[in-house]
Amino acid sequence: MYFTDRRDAGRQLSARLEHLRDSDVVVLGLPRGGVPVAAEIAEALGAPLDVCLVRKLGVPFQPELGMGAIGEGGVRVINDEVLRTARITDEALAEVEEHEREVLESRARRYRAGREPEPLTGRTAVLVDDGVATGSTARAACQVARARGATSVVLAVPVAPRGWTPRPGTDADEFLCPHTPRGFHAIGQYYAHFPQTDDNEVVGLLAEALVRSATAAAPEGRETPVRAGAVTLRGRLAVPEGAIGVVAFAHGSGSSRRSRRNRFVALGLNRAGLGTLLFDLLTEEEETDRANVFDTALLGRRLTDATGWLREQPETRGLAVGYFGASTGAAAALWAAAEPDARIGAVVSRGGRPDLAGPRLPAVTAPTLLIVGGHDHAVLDLNREAQARLRCENRLVVVPGATHLFEQPGALEQVTDLARDWFTDRLGRRGDNASHGRSG
Repeated sequence: MYFTDRRDAGRQLSARLEHLRDSDVVVLGLPRGGVPVAAEIAEALGAPLDVCLVRKLGVPFQPELGMGAIGEGGVRVINDEVLRTARITDEALAEVEEHEREVLESRARRYRAGREPEPLTGRTAVLVDDGVATGSTARAACQVARARGATSVVLAVPVAPRGWTPRPGTDADEFLCPHTPRGFHAIGQYYAHFPQTDDNEVVGLLAEALVRSATAAAPEGRETPVRAGAVTLRGRLAVPEGAIGVVAFAHGSGSSRRSRRNRFVALGLNRAGLGTLLFDLLTEEEETDRANVFDTALLGRRLTDATGWLREQPETRGLAVGYFGASTGAAAALWAAAEPDARIGAVVSRGGRPDLAGPRLPAVTAPTLLIVGGHDHAVLDLNREAQARLRCENRLVVVPGATHLFEQPGALEQVTDLARDWFTDRLGRRGDNASHGRSG
């Protein structure tokens, strides 16, 4: 046994791929088992992660034995030796291929949710699987990458049979495999823990990588102490040149200013010409008391005090201010927005708990957007009840198929687009000193 699990295999492979760190690399995992391995490599190299969709063509009476593989772009690789040995007819091969093509197209929709594949033209494609058995899938994956314009193809797998190599030039330009044991029978025998990887895990890993890539590309900002009443909090302020407004983020329980999801949204707002302030609502000492995490009044006061500090900063002075609240942070945002002299231009709640703002909801005058996942049933009901108590301009948007953390492909992008449009439409037309009337 060489590996604890697929993640461990990815970490071991990463050490052998360090020479690619400064190259224009895209890491492509072969679904499903190759994606957890690829995710570790992509994170280690600071490279984007995508899938290379390839389906094995299994012998009808022994599906685990590959007689070939298909991939995106019409790629088809056939193992003639297996076809002859198993006496597979053209009709039987065509039937298996038709079925696998349908599965491939379905997975493309599920994994990418309408997103375009990561461009490969002129880049190095690192193809990753959890191991090689017959090699037909790996070979097809290499050809898929070449067909999509990769100038160099690297095949990296943790384990393969002794003597197996890709065909130079046709398959991979570089082959990395730390273990090629004799007596190879199955990939799983070289892992201590080798469960099936399901689609949900693949979707989650791709979503995490997308957020990581986006936040790594965030514009320059400054780490700054944020004065909030009697305490000083940690924050990060990013204000693009010519900003039309600034949005303060209120994170949820168990999160912080480093929340990847909030940073992802903040990046989208920055690109749209909005400044952002991500800051911790509590001091490190206060965070040790879990009661503080759910004290909406305390968090709301902190946000109010931080807003006062924000309005005094040179790069944000005179800009309209908005609030973005996630989970319990949404209650704090609405609580603070209800203050008589708040002058908040707009509020957006992501998977929020506006119900925790309770009696203050009717006093909110800032236009409020509530975004909830379609599968976040309990929170959706709470948002509907809270919306009925709002007297300001408001809207409830349900993101189909999304759960509480919006981990599904495309879900966080929808949140970002909705928040961007809500803030730019409202902050861009209001000055900091504007007042808001209520709508019935």
